[in-house]
Amino acid sequence: MILSDITLKEMMAKKELVVEPLQPNSIQPASVDCHLGRDFLVVEDREMHTIDLNSEILYRKITGDEITIPPHSFLLATTQEYVELPDDLTSFVEGRSSIGRMGLFIQNAGWVDPGFKGQITLELYNANSLPIRLEAGRRICQLVFCKMDQAAAHPYQGKYQGQRNTTGSRVFQDTEARQ
Repeated sequence: MILSDITLKEMMAKKELVVEPLQPNSIQPASVDCHLGRDFLVVEDREMHTIDLNSEILYRKITGDEITIPPHSFLLATTQEYVELPDDLTSFVEGRSSIGRMGLFIQNAGWVDPGFKGQITLELYNANSLPIRLEAGRRICQLVFCKMDQAAAHPYQGKYQGQRNTTGSRVFQDTEARQ
C-alpha cells in the first residue's frame, strides 16, 4: 500500500518516519520531494582502465552549488534529505517527470530498504545530446513509501547504512567477492 500525504505527515509528526530537513511543500499527495545536495562523485577514469566488481572504484569529488553533466555522462549525487525508515516501510526513489523530460535519468537502484538510515545517493545519467546544468537545492526526485505486510525480520544493516553525502559503489565489499 502506497502511503498518502496524510499518513506521511502523521508518521513524520510522531518521528516514526524521518525526512530531514523537510521543506515546505515537499509532501506531495503520495510522495515526498527530495532536493539535490552539493556533493558529487565522478568516476576517476584517468586513473582506471576498467571497472570491475572486485576492486574499489576511484572517484573524483566535486562540491558546489551547481554542476553540469556533459552529454551521455554519468555521475553520483546525493539528496539534501536524511531519511530513516521504520522496519515495516520501504521506499521507491523516482525521478521527477519534469527532470526526466530534459533527458536526465535519476535512480538509486530504485529502492530504499526498511530500516535504512542515511542520505540517498542518486545515480544521474544525461541521455541528452546537450549538457544539463543542475543546481543544489532544487527538487530532483521523490520518495514513494510503501507499507509492508509486517516488519522485516532483518531490517537493512548493509554497507550503506548511515551514509552521509554522496557514497560511491561498495560492490567490492560484497560477501560473494570474498569466496
